[in-house]
This record gives sequence, structure tokens and C-alpha cells, in this order.
Amino acid sequence: MLVHVRFDDLVIPDTPACRGALEVATGYHSPSLLNHSIRAYLWAAAYAQDNRIAFDAELLYVAAMLHDIGLAAEFDSHTVPYEEAGGHVAWVFGAGAGWSPERRTRVSEVIVRHMWDEVPVAEDPEGHLLELSTGMDISGRQTGDLPAEVRREVLERYPRLEIAKEFSGCISDQGTRKPSSFAGRFVRGGIVDRIAANPLDA
Repeated sequence: MLVHVRFDDLVIPDTPACRGALEVATGYHSPSLLNHSIRAYLWAAAYAQDNRIAFDAELLYVAAMLHDIGLAAEFDSHTVPYEEAGGHVAWVFGAGAGWSPERRTRVSEVIVRHMWDEVPVAEDPEGHLLELSTGMDISGRQTGDLPAEVRREVLERYPRLEIAKEFSGCISDQGTRKPSSFAGRFVRGGIVDRIAANPLDA
């Protein structure tokens, strides 16, 4: 594994869709959830470059910005898990961005799959990377796989603020209201304790 990827090496796409997704995330998320969404992309990009995983930067960035949009009160669904609600929001966003139906479906898939236990990298590199990076940021899983200097600089630029407290509340609420969802399973499996023990908050 390469160990010298730096923050300045990361591919940070600047397209109209990416700028729009950031604007949506900024408008509907708290500062803590916004920074989490940005870090999710940056951890994914750093891991991908360190492990030579080719990925669609625009697709991954938009998915990262919108992956928790289903937690926002305005988009919180009482009928489907929050990642599925977020996938629907992203599909609509993609239509507004002029994306093809196939690309809209892909961004929705990536968002839904970020809650899976594992996403095969060969089948869905963006889904694999977002599942991995959100796990890193929320529960601290595999944070040692990130270059230390990238960890330090990302946390300085996009501090964690109250993400542990906020996300614990969000996931607990989702798990209680939707016990058959991944959120419900995660809560029963002790996710709140893992969030509290995240080494990124040490």
C-alpha cells in the first residue's frame, strides 16, 4: 500500500452537479452533518488513491453530499429507510442536473448501498468507497487505513464538531421508528457505543 498520499493529491471534482450537491447539503444539514458528508468524500478519495481504486469522482462526490439527506426533516420518510429516501432525493437531483436515467439510478444505488455491510469494489467502486468512508467517519472502522497526514489535515479543515452526538440521535431515532431497517439493526448491534469510541474523536 502507498502511504504518501497528501490532501493536495486528492481528486476534488468541481462540476455544476458537485457544486449543486454541496449547496443542497449546506442548506439542509447541520454544520456537523455537512462536515461529515465532506469528510466521507475525502476519506473515500484518499483510500481510493492509496489503494489504486479507479472511481467516478463526480458520482462519488454527489453521493457523499446527499447520502444522509434522508435524515433532514424535510426529506425524512415514514415509509422507507432514510438511505432509500436519500436515494430518491438524489435521483430527482440528478434529473435536475441533466443526468441520464442510468446515472441517476447509479447515484441512488451508491447512497442506498452505503448502509450495506460490504459492497464489492469490482461491482461498484463508488458504493464500496462510500460504504467504507462513512463507516470510517461514523464508527471509526479502518481509520488506520488512511494516511496519517491526510487524517490530520482533513480533520483540521472539516472538524467533527458534534457529529458523534448528532448522528447517535439520528440513527437511534431512525432505528426506533423503522426497526426493520439497517438503522434498526445497527442500533441493536451497538452502533451508538462504537460511535462514542471512534478514534477520530480521541
